[in-house]
Amino acid sequence: MPAALLTDASRRLEKAAHYAPISEDATERLKFPKASLKVAIPVRMDNGSLRVFEGYRVRYDDTRGPTKGGIRFHPQVSLDEVQSLAFWMTFKCAAVNLPFGGAKGGITLNPKELSKFELERLSRGYIDAIAPFIGPDLDIPAPDVYTNPMIMGWMMDQYSIIQGRRSPAVITGKPVSMGGSLGRNTATGTGAFFVLQAMMKSSANHPNH
Repeated sequence: MPAALLTDASRRLEKAAHYAPISEDATERLKFPKASLKVAIPVRMDNGSLRVFEGYRVRYDDTRGPTKGGIRFHPQVSLDEVQSLAFWMTFKCAAVNLPFGGAKGGITLNPKELSKFELERLSRGYIDAIAPFIGPDLDIPAPDVYTNPMIMGWMMDQYSIIQGRRSPAVITGKPVSMGGSLGRNTATGTGAFFVLQAMMKSSANHPNH
């Protein structure tokens, strides 16, 4: 059975299906992720001790194309949360007609407790664990809560090492010097601004709504 957050998301899907021409087959397929991966990531800490962190990557639906979604580092990351976020990413991409499906990833930890070198080892270890699960034509991660261009750069570099060739297309949100896109740091806020603009214009045209 799905956990609480994904159960709630599935209920919302069922309600929405009453207002949209969605086939029963499509609704049924969207109740569960296509693939969920849980991995253990051993990391050698700066003091010589070994810690093992839990990581996740979920590809929810790839009907529209390769899946897309961020990687978050947070103490409350769980498989249930990651599955639910991947579910909503599927609909976000579809709503704006992007040729991507939805995905999400994360590691359960407080990144503020790790040094820069420990974070790098963790980031590279995560990619070592999920490399067969991602790729430019399969699943393309991005930054999310407590991850940034530096971390995305480490991850892209590690994937390139595994593949034996430079593979910048595997991850977005990298530093511009490593093939990242200009404007990425403000993309979320800019997108929200454009949505609000569209809503205000719609309200002006339909004052009774």
